[in-house]
Amino acid sequence: MTEPKGRGVAWTEERGASATSDEGRRRSEGGMGRRAGLRGLKSALHAEWTKLRTVAATFWLLAATIALTVTVSAMAAAAVTCPAGLACPVDTVKISLTGIMLGQAVVAILAVQAISSEYSTGTIRITLTAIPRRPTMLTAKAAILTGLVLAAGVIAVAGSVLAGRLILPGRGFTAARGFPPLSPADGPVLRAAAGSVLYLALIALLSLGLATIIRDSAAAIGVVLGLLYLPPLIVAALADDPEWQHRIERYSPMSAGLTIQDTTGLHNLPISPWGGIGVLASWAAAALLVSGLMLRLRDA
Repeated sequence: MTEPKGRGVAWTEERGASATSDEGRRRSEGGMGRRAGLRGLKSALHAEWTKLRTVAATFWLLAATIALTVTVSAMAAAAVTCPAGLACPVDTVKISLTGIMLGQAVVAILAVQAISSEYSTGTIRITLTAIPRRPTMLTAKAAILTGLVLAAGVIAVAGSVLAGRLILPGRGFTAARGFPPLSPADGPVLRAAAGSVLYLALIALLSLGLATIIRDSAAAIGVVLGLLYLPPLIVAALADDPEWQHRIERYSPMSAGLTIQDTTGLHNLPISPWGGIGVLASWAAAALLVSGLMLRLRDA
C-alpha cells in the first residue's frame, strides 16, 4: 500500500497506534466474553443445584442407590462359601461389589429424571429462558449430577467393601486360605472400588445424554436399562458363538465397564479393567455430544 504524500513517519505511527488500539480492544472484548461465560456457567451451576436439591426425589433416589448397592453386595457375600479342603477360585472383591449392578439402575433413573421431568412439565422453557446458552445448561446439569452421584457412589462402595470384609471370612474366605481381608490399602481393591464409583458417574452421564435426546422419561429409562442389561442376556444366548460373545462383552457399556471390578484372572478378560472404563466413557461422551447438538438444533 502506497504511503500518502506528506504524511511520512507520522502517518505510519498513526496506523501503528490504531492497530494497537484495535488489538487491545479485541483482547478486552475476548476477556469480557470469557468472564461473562464463567459468570453464566456459575449461575447455571447454582440454578441446577437449586433445582435438584429442592426435589425430594433426588435424595430419595440417592439414598436408594446406597441402600440397594450395599444390601445386594452384602447378600452376595453371604451367599458364597469356600468349603474346607477345596480350592475356591472366587474374586472376593468383585463379589463384594455385586450391588453396583443393581444400584446403577437407580442412578440411571435419577439422571433421566434430571432433565426429562423438565420436558414433561414444560419447565424446560423457563430453564432455557434463564440460561439461553444450551450447552452451558447441559454442562451445568451434568456437573451437578456427577457430583451427587460420586458422593453417593463413595458411600455405597465403601459400605459394600466393608460388608464384604465383615462377612466373607465367616464364609471360609480367610487369610489362611489366601483371602486377606478387603482393604482400600490393597492396590487391586482400591482400583476396583474407585473404578466402581467412576462407573456410576459415567452411567449417570450416559443416561443424562440419552434422556436429553429422547426427552420422554419412560422411553429414556427403557432405552438406558435395555442398553445396560440386554447385552449380557444376548451373550448368554450366544453360547455357541464365542467370537460374538467376546465382541459384545468388549464393547457393551455394562459388561466392559464392570471389568474395573475384576482383580483375578485379568488375562482372561475380554478387555482390560481401565480399557473397559474407557469404553463406557466413550458411550457417555458420545451420548452427551449428540444430545448437546440436538439440544441446539431442536425447539424446547
